Amino acid sequence: MIYEHPLAYLLGIEGVALLRAFTGEGDRRFVEERIAEVRRLLDDEALAGLGTEVRRVDTVEGYGVWAGTYDDPGNAAFGIDRPVVDEILDGLAPGVALDAACGTGRYARELAGRGHRVIGVDSSPDMLDRARASVPEAEFRLGGLHRLPVDEVDEVDVIVCALALTHVADLGPVMAEFARVLRPGGHLVISDVHPEAVARGSVPSLRGADGRPARVATHRHLVGDYLRAALAAGLRLRRCEEPRLPMTSHEATDEAGPWELWPWSLARMVPEAARAANAGVPAMVVWHFQA
Repeated sequence: MIYEHPLAYLLGIEGVALLRAFTGEGDRRFVEERIAEVRRLLDDEALAGLGTEVRRVDTVEGYGVWAGTYDDPGNAAFGIDRPVVDEILDGLAPGVALDAACGTGRYARELAGRGHRVIGVDSSPDMLDRARASVPEAEFRLGGLHRLPVDEVDEVDVIVCALALTHVADLGPVMAEFARVLRPGGHLVISDVHPEAVARGSVPSLRGADGRPARVATHRHLVGDYLRAALAAGLRLRRCEEPRLPMTSHEATDEAGPWELWPWSLARMVPEAARAANAGVPAMVVWHFQA
């Protein structure tokens, strides 16, 4: 069980901003304003009683709930990894492609459009139902990343795994499984939530059938964790990118908003601190490996 309190998040953002100021990214005025804002937040009685218990759910339950709205335009993550992944895929010849943790078939559709024979694998039956309807020319199989339902007969030329490894506790076995199904010279393209974004609260949220708030179990892998696991599996690094979100200005608010909007609505309560804490922080990491 996770205990989320908006005051804790706000103080954390202020703290990160102050740490960056301590190393020269903020002047005296900025530091004094942050300290004054911390005092104001601590005195805000409206924040005092907003802490809530949040369940941690696995991917099958979480994405089963999320399947119906996963492709909605509000899913901002889709626009972050796409340019880099598209550029990598554009340089690869058509072959047998595996969309690992395919979800609703976002990249299965892209791979099929590039002439690949596509196999999609996911552990969520609800996601697979939507993927089959969205990409009828692909083949979809129920399974997990630790034991892909793919054998050597398929001789996979390309694997794409998007926004999934952050839900895996240990990257080593999954990287080894990717290496197992790739033919020699085959390509692995991974996009994932950047560890800095996970640390700032970029964790999928949902409400269960009982209406209680829940977060999909998420792990913060350091950038080096991916590389070490891939190299141990015999994969060779071709490229690594860390796409960033453009810094946009949001109208400041003095209300925490409903839990579903946390932590983004909380950041708008301390806009100057949030800008300083998040400036230049990558939103995602994209990898290209080769067997």
